[in-house]
Amino acid sequence: MITTKRPEFKHIILKNKLKVAVLGGGSWATALIKILMVNKRSLGWYMRSEKNKEFIERNQHNPTYLTSTTLNTKRLKISTDINFVVKRADIVIVAIPSAFIKEEFSKLQISLKNKIVVSAVKGVIPENMKIPVTFFQEDFGVPLDRIGVICGPCHAEEVAMEKLSYLTVASQNQTYAKCIAAILKTKYIRTKASNDIIGTEYAAMLKNIYAIAAGIAHGLGYGDNFQSVLMSNAIRETKRFIKDVHKMKRNINNSAYLGDLLVTGYSVFSRNRTFGNMIGKGYTVKAAQLEMSMIAEGYYASKSARIINSEFRTQTPIIEAVYLILYERKNAQKVFDKLVKKLD
Repeated sequence: MITTKRPEFKHIILKNKLKVAVLGGGSWATALIKILMVNKRSLGWYMRSEKNKEFIERNQHNPTYLTSTTLNTKRLKISTDINFVVKRADIVIVAIPSAFIKEEFSKLQISLKNKIVVSAVKGVIPENMKIPVTFFQEDFGVPLDRIGVICGPCHAEEVAMEKLSYLTVASQNQTYAKCIAAILKTKYIRTKASNDIIGTEYAAMLKNIYAIAAGIAHGLGYGDNFQSVLMSNAIRETKRFIKDVHKMKRNINNSAYLGDLLVTGYSVFSRNRTFGNMIGKGYTVKAAQLEMSMIAEGYYASKSARIINSEFRTQTPIIEAVYLILYERKNAQKVFDKLVKKLD
């Protein structure tokens, strides 16, 4: 068991005393493995696909995601048994898509109460409308001060190319936040600590909805001028939503909020923008989902955010527009014709 009373916690982490595991086999999980291998001699890695596990062990790269990223498998303990991986870890980083978290964690028999659990999910769990922080706290009894969130503008594809990126690690326990940030820091990853664990988690969820909106707008033929107005309104909408859900002092212009929103809304690597673009071009939701090989977290987030907001009644016209298009099958052009009148 690790406690904050140990005086040289950061020093211990940097000396590789703590065992780290990543849960998930997708692009972001693979990117995190690449980052973590810079400062960790060995890592646990859980993925559900036995086929992918065996491929990585033979060929030293993921067969499906970030295929050009070479992985030193001698330093990886890969397993399709979540209990095996979690049992041997002090820090458990969760990078499983939100749509699969509940199913994957139903297999878990190992207690998480004495682990440091870090969410790198950037989504909401659709079955119970909970952000991962709340899920780990309420469903698995993990104390809030032992939970962290990895957030910020950091596309997995750019990590694979070692493009300069910025990550924020949020936790109520600043010792943990700073130490995890130190583990993630490399020559191409800059890190910082934050205490806004709830706000950053919600911001990471909301930005996916706004990226879908940006994609829909592009698919409908709106130009860059409108896109900038949409993003300007999106960050203000984010500020209102988060303020009502969790009041605390925060700078919404920091990279964990605004930066992540911008890269997700504009980047060609954004799966949520791509999903929205397909919807704007006339794809049905089901057809767009079938064509994409990755999960668009914003699809589930739009419904969850709308339900969560029913308690607060915050003005969120962009979230409402995306929900109407995705879930009530409203005509995208007609919905945006009304939306543009509400933006400034």
